[in-house]
This record gives sequence, structure tokens and C-alpha cells, in this order.
Amino acid sequence: MTAGTTVTAPDGTEVVLGEIGTRVLLKNSRVRVWEVSLQPGEAQGWHLHHNPYVVLCLSTSPCHMDWLDGSPARQLSETVGGSVYRPVSPVHMLTNDGDALYLNRLIEVLDLGEEASGDPYFGVAGVPAESSFEEAGEIPAKVVVDEDDVRVQHVTPEAGESYTWRTGAYPALVVDLDLASPDVTYVEPGESYTLPAKPERTSGFNLVELRYYSSPRT
Repeated sequence: MTAGTTVTAPDGTEVVLGEIGTRVLLKNSRVRVWEVSLQPGEAQGWHLHHNPYVVLCLSTSPCHMDWLDGSPARQLSETVGGSVYRPVSPVHMLTNDGDALYLNRLIEVLDLGEEASGDPYFGVAGVPAESSFEEAGEIPAKVVVDEDDVRVQHVTPEAGESYTWRTGAYPALVVDLDLASPDVTYVEPGESYTLPAKPERTSGFNLVELRYYSSPRT
């Protein structure tokens, strides 16, 4: 990470980089999960990503992203349950322009970035390549990101409903989008996770599948 590093803008202004999130929620050799929380009018500060990352929105508000190199600002309007997958990017900062809390989960994919640990990938014998739900019938799930390296599903159970999801030949993360219990769980290849039933319908869950893991790179 580069927090505390001083960089220079094209106009000669020196900027001290900050962290890419508000706090770390989970960290292992594969991923680091941040919370990014911005109150109305609050800015995150200049920062730099060294690893590809997934953004999952829990509470939305209009935002914009400024770039230290002077590129035009990017307007952002995210959807709760939606997701984006981004490669490493130039130094930038995020500002909440709206009148509501902006809250996300930012998952750094360490294996694919500058902080790769070099830990080997362990296959699990007899595990199907693809993830699946144990329940039969139609599941209220849709794919919101579908890349070679990462896939993200958004699952929206009704009140009282619960589903058991089994990962495929790659690890995954389950992110609860309920602001009352916004948990993040790392699930190993071939393991199952039961989405907890809620007394009322919530924003659901994001299932983040690290698909690159099933095709190790040399």
C-alpha cells in the first residue's frame, strides 16, 4: 500500500496519498476487504490502487471521482446490489455529492496485483468447476459482473427465505448487504454457505467468485 507516500501532480502540487478505504474488514493472502464510508459532502482523499478490485454498493449517493493527472472528473451513480470490477488505476479521489450516506465494500484481488503473496492455488478433488445452489427451482439471483477473473451475483431472498450456496473450484466471498448486519465471509473452494434468513426483505447478498483461481497463471 502507498498511504503516506508523496506524489506530484502535473502542476507541481505535492499530495500525500491516503488509504483506499475507511477501514479493513477482512484480510488474507488472496483478498483485502475495505469499507468505504462517506457522509454527504465528504471526500475520501487521494489514493492509488495497486491491485484489481471489486466495488459492492450497500448505500448509494451521487459521487464523483477526480484524477490527479487532470483528466475529466467521472460522475458515479451506483445501485445497491450492483458491482463493478476495476483494474489498477491512476491516483484519484472520491467525493460524495449527495445528501445520503455512501457505503461500499471494496475487495482487492491481491493474487492479480502487486501484492500477490505467491501462495499456491489448491484444487479440491471432486468439486464441480461452477458454483451452484443446493435448492431446486428458480433462485432470485442475477449476475451483475461477469469477467474472466471475477463473477459477482446479486441474490435477493424474500423475508424468511434461506438458500445454501456451494462454491466451485475457486474461493468466493459472501457480502451481506443488510445495513443492520453487513457481514463479509470468505469461503474456500468447494465449501457451502447458507445465506441467513431475514425477518424482512433486505437488499440481499453479493456472491463474489474469484474465478481466476481455477486457471492458475504462470
